[in-house]
Amino acid sequence: MSTDPSIHSFPLDELLRRVGYQPLDADGLARKLKIKPDQEEAFFTFLAAEEAAGRVVAVRKGLYCLPERLGLVVGKLFMNERGFGFLTPDVPGHPDVYIGAEEIGVAMHQDRVLVRVNVREGGRRGGKMPEKLNGSVVKVLQRARAQLVGTLARSQLVYYVRPDDVRILHDICVAPPPTTIPLGHKVVVRLKEWTSPKVSPEGEIVEVLGAPDDPGVDLLAITRKYELPGEFPDAALAEAERLPATVQPADLAGREDYRKDFVLTIDPDDAKDFDDALSYRLFPGGEMEVSIHIADVSHYVRPGSALDREARLRGNSVYLVNRVIPMLPEKLSNGLCSLHPGVDRLVKTVVVRLGAKGNVISVRFAQGVIHSHRRLTYQEAYQFIRKPVGLVGKHLQALGSMARVLRQARFAQGALNLDFLEVKVRLDEKGKPIRLEPVVNDESHQLIEEYMLLANEVVARHLRREQRPALYRVHDNPDPERLRDFSVQLRHLGIQVGDLTLRGEIQKLLTRVAGRPEEPVVKVNLLKSMKRAVYSDKPDGHFGLAKKNYTHFTSPIRRYADLVVHRCLFTRASRSDVPETLAAELSVLERRASEAETESVKLKKLEYFAIQAAATGGKKAFFPALVLEVRSGGLLVELPDFLITGFVRVSDMEGDLYLYDTYRQEMVGERSKVKVRTGMRINVQVVKVDLERRQIDFGTVKQKLVAKKE
Repeated sequence: MSTDPSIHSFPLDELLRRVGYQPLDADGLARKLKIKPDQEEAFFTFLAAEEAAGRVVAVRKGLYCLPERLGLVVGKLFMNERGFGFLTPDVPGHPDVYIGAEEIGVAMHQDRVLVRVNVREGGRRGGKMPEKLNGSVVKVLQRARAQLVGTLARSQLVYYVRPDDVRILHDICVAPPPTTIPLGHKVVVRLKEWTSPKVSPEGEIVEVLGAPDDPGVDLLAITRKYELPGEFPDAALAEAERLPATVQPADLAGREDYRKDFVLTIDPDDAKDFDDALSYRLFPGGEMEVSIHIADVSHYVRPGSALDREARLRGNSVYLVNRVIPMLPEKLSNGLCSLHPGVDRLVKTVVVRLGAKGNVISVRFAQGVIHSHRRLTYQEAYQFIRKPVGLVGKHLQALGSMARVLRQARFAQGALNLDFLEVKVRLDEKGKPIRLEPVVNDESHQLIEEYMLLANEVVARHLRREQRPALYRVHDNPDPERLRDFSVQLRHLGIQVGDLTLRGEIQKLLTRVAGRPEEPVVKVNLLKSMKRAVYSDKPDGHFGLAKKNYTHFTSPIRRYADLVVHRCLFTRASRSDVPETLAAELSVLERRASEAETESVKLKKLEYFAIQAAATGGKKAFFPALVLEVRSGGLLVELPDFLITGFVRVSDMEGDLYLYDTYRQEMVGERSKVKVRTGMRINVQVVKVDLERRQIDFGTVKQKLVAKKE
């Protein structure tokens, strides 16, 4: 039941699940469970915590029972900007619950809520839960956020803050601010208690960020929106300062010396924290012993220290477009722990001997010291792979050859190829976007990826065999209903597929769309139809990678989970070293970081298009777009070259009057008879960019609306 270590646990769940249980009040439960007088206070505290978490509910006259007995379910609410939402239940395997706009009540995006489920399509069949449910919010159990970021505005009657997040559907009323805060400025507002949907939510302005177009305000707003950490506390900085600037002789005791081996790193061109490095030895018969060296953060960050406590609170580093919010102070993240070339660095090393076909012959784990000989960017490494010259070329040729074998074997074993084009935003010194660069997952990226996957897998397998407490990276099997919905989307795109609940059919789909313009769209939507990978203390496998054992070990500078796994692997960790709540905490922090990073990239992409549109002086550039969905009001499209989604309104489809055919779900030109369907490729131009709402509108013109389909 409760996971709060400060609250005693009682067998309440067992009692409430008994056949024939009749709801009891708090005193009745205490008597039934034979709670001793000196434990009554702890029991009532426990009961209140269980009710607050939604694991039990109190009905009339304070009688307690399990929520499912009343048709209630607890979970997280995810809102859509169009007003409706979906509940993702806490109960594994329970289908999502649709929540209509009129049933939301006072809930907001990502709140934990208690929902009354209304069974559709005749209710339960054969005792099984129906696949499609709707419901209404009964109670908000926990607010996702205590504050919001938005724009200060005023109506005739009140001042209010318009939230930046379009999934927050209500403006926040605020008291008249000082005249020093101009309308239109970005502000942070602390939410007050909101209990009735008949009145608007209220809040208090606690920080003024500045005008939206002031340099840095846009990304500062993102850091506030996601409540990302700021400066490190003094205690953590003081600990970091006490550490030496270089590896000390005493640090080398008991370590393997790899300093004479040719060790190299490969990272993005703007990276500063180098977690991993590689070296190898060749043996007869095509065998290779590869040493995967990972920064030994655990040597410097000890359990329970100020650095450790702060790293756990942060969970991971956050990589926004123009800045990094690190998990560790710079002295560690960019200095003492980072595997820079030309200096000694402490490492944890995974030594794997591989057969010619990529099979694992042996594995051992070592604590070592390296002296990296070369730092390569991905672009530099790719050039060496294409034209292997010199010592660096020789090493990359050998490592790359085995990486290709590993990659081929991995896909043969069922792994899904979900790598797709990324777009990197380049900024000028003022933080303005000047270029959008495609980042292709070429052989240099794949080389590093394969060895990191290998290290993560063999570490997880070892921890599992040894039955040690650990954190694992788990990716559950997809929900069949979501895969069926995805199949419908694919048919609208003109792509016929088999039963996607079979892994082989997903692999066939990915092979079929490889290299086609719709490939990134298909992959993104496939990811959306799957469950998110999370951390767990149980090795329940990774669906996307087709691995029974998987963990995160290779990035301890930027992920706390990896630091924990290092400790579990090299020390005799106890269960208290990996607390029950840690996996869930880190999963939440990882999702926060991911959403912040994604939003920062999207914001700068939108700003790039706004700048380009303003610079053309009315002469608008055209972009190839893929039609994702045809709606009555227009077209939802994606620019595959830039991975950005926008809308083409019917009024912006020039050259004809386009009518929506509900039955065929297509737009038809009244005079030209041109038909526009999902899956077609059309040319579009930017009509409007709304940075505040994170939206872009496109339009077409007569001579450019050439719809085609492969």
